[in-house]
Amino acid sequence: MNFIECHEEPIHIPGSIQSFGYLIGIDAESRAITFLSRNISDIFNIGNLYELFDRKITDFPESFQGIIDSEIYSSLDKFTRRRNETYFDKIFISGKEYHFSVFKGGNSIFLEFEEVLLNPDKRISNKYDNFYIIDNEKELWNHLLETLAKVVNYDRMMVYKFMMDGSGKVIAEKKHEEMESFLGLHYPESDIPKQARDLYLKKRKRIFSNVYADTVPILSKVNENIDLTFSASRAMSPVHGQYLKNSGVASSFSVSIIIDDHLWGLVTCQNIEPKHIDLEDRVQAGIFTTLAANAYSSFKSKSELNYRLELNDKVSQLKAEFLKHNHLFDSLRESKTEIKNLPEADGLAIISDDSITITGNTPGLESIAKIVQWALENTKDRIYVSRSFLKNHREELDLSENAAGIIIYFVERDKNEMLIWFRKEFDEHINWAGNPEKKVGVFSQNGEERKMISPRTSFRIFTENIKGYSKRWNSRNISAVQAVRDLILETSHKNYNAIKSLNDELKKVNEELDSFSYTISHDLGTPLTVMKLNAQMLLGNLAGDSEKSKNKINTIIEEIDNMAEMMHDVLQLSRAKHSEVQLESLKTVQTIKKISDNAKMTYGSPASEVIIKECPDVLADKTMLHQVFLNIINNAVKYSSHKEFPKVEIEGTEEGQSIIYRISDNGIGIPEEERDKMFKIFNRMDNAKKFKGNGVGLSIVHRIMTRIGGSVDYESNKEGTSFILTFKKPYI
Repeated sequence: MNFIECHEEPIHIPGSIQSFGYLIGIDAESRAITFLSRNISDIFNIGNLYELFDRKITDFPESFQGIIDSEIYSSLDKFTRRRNETYFDKIFISGKEYHFSVFKGGNSIFLEFEEVLLNPDKRISNKYDNFYIIDNEKELWNHLLETLAKVVNYDRMMVYKFMMDGSGKVIAEKKHEEMESFLGLHYPESDIPKQARDLYLKKRKRIFSNVYADTVPILSKVNENIDLTFSASRAMSPVHGQYLKNSGVASSFSVSIIIDDHLWGLVTCQNIEPKHIDLEDRVQAGIFTTLAANAYSSFKSKSELNYRLELNDKVSQLKAEFLKHNHLFDSLRESKTEIKNLPEADGLAIISDDSITITGNTPGLESIAKIVQWALENTKDRIYVSRSFLKNHREELDLSENAAGIIIYFVERDKNEMLIWFRKEFDEHINWAGNPEKKVGVFSQNGEERKMISPRTSFRIFTENIKGYSKRWNSRNISAVQAVRDLILETSHKNYNAIKSLNDELKKVNEELDSFSYTISHDLGTPLTVMKLNAQMLLGNLAGDSEKSKNKINTIIEEIDNMAEMMHDVLQLSRAKHSEVQLESLKTVQTIKKISDNAKMTYGSPASEVIIKECPDVLADKTMLHQVFLNIINNAVKYSSHKEFPKVEIEGTEEGQSIIYRISDNGIGIPEEERDKMFKIFNRMDNAKKFKGNGVGLSIVHRIMTRIGGSVDYESNKEGTSFILTFKKPYI
């Protein structure tokens, strides 16, 4: 009997789907059927299911005519260019209307079906802007739940926020009066382990219609695990199913709350009785949740901007005071109260050699001296932060409750010069939804009994008292300490000159440009999403209308995609200029192979060939290196794809202290008159305009190569183009 932790459970390959769904998998290249759910014979006129393997959908027109007539199926190459992006249609099967969903995953194309359900109780308005007039977190999430209740209306609906340690807390709730409230309760990390959180980031809407219903096994030509990450009907894990049963519910629905590409939380809904929600209603719930998440991010950004402005004002006032003194530590001592208050600390110690100046609530001088010695021996970073210092070092350093949390900034480590901010112990009580202790249970999975961390059987409130901790130092507190650090570095010498002034002005301009790039890519993303989804819904309702109308709507959708991609590229260009660079010796071969494989599938033709030769290590930043090869290789494959025998060659060579990579293609070539424009943003050659793109990629490459100490150039003629990337040779 095997034992596996919750985070090891392979929940993306359960081997079955829920009973409301029907699934057919076909090979992405041959279009032959490779797997299917056992229940498809319930809706399609099929005899022996195993006869379908290695045959195509079109081989069975009497059974699959509804699929064959679908616009999505008839244009699979168009609708499956991007991996894991789902496209929707409606088809009739035996007189009933079904949702038809298509997406590409791995080497398979998934065809998924579920019956269309009418929702006469749905009551929604078109006033999407309501979310953006709310600037209070609690009101925003409550408004979201009120809005979703008009669409899906479960017995209990909650907004669940993830904490830094992976645990979660219910911060908003809408429920029936007779149900117990979970508002304010915490849930341990093991309730939604890491691999489940990863799936919620990928598949953002998840429904379990009936935890007591039998699942439907997937039949496969070969006995392999089918990755159902993006399947709407993917079966739940036995552990999660037992968890829901223990909590007294029979059905659940969740929508991921994504903020800045991170899983911030979930809208999680529970129903006492089994309940299924129509696919369109689930999509609508996802749209409203996205709008609320963007509104939350927007007003948080505004709040953060206001804080930064206030912090800058306070630092400017401190700077004026600092300049009145000839010595740094005289300045620090005179402004000690203001410095203490900037990161909202309870106390501050200013240490210079054997001199200690304190203000506010601090430990005694002897205890501070021990902390100083401990810091010199046990820390390496310029700034050290802890909220559990008392818990970890109470006896060792004879600490009082005034040193529960500390931040240390080393002014000059060699001279024992530092600032220490203190926070006192915080009497914290956490109300858990049941005792968070882990217990081991036995579950059956694929006919094999396994020991696994068991879900809790009780959700009665369990109160935990936390000792030895201070209130958490948040990002604003850290920013305040960094502002003090920057002020010390600026004012430690009074030799300000015109260059410093110009640098400050340049920094402000760059920050404004970064803010503009972020606003373009972030704030405009929401209306574009709404426009695209409404256009897709409109397209789905034009079943009997003219082909001309459909073409016009498809053109709108394509232009929306182009605009979204352009905004994304502008943001990448800004990041390439200002993000932090960490140079290290990097192996390139796996990165190049992965990018090449994806490029062939996304931009290439069936005949596209990528030849990878020697790939020596380079000195570069890992993230930036990936961005460079991504843009260059994608371009090479794309611009050679219309040739009869498209070919790309990639080879790196060592020349002195440099590593030279040549990425050569037999594509359309670059006219000589375009040479001076090649690395300028939004520049596109006349002969490239029949290919999709916006002219930002090479600008990104040029900026990155300059920042990592390399260069980019090219050679081109009518037979093709070679881009030449020069990197520094790694240190031995």
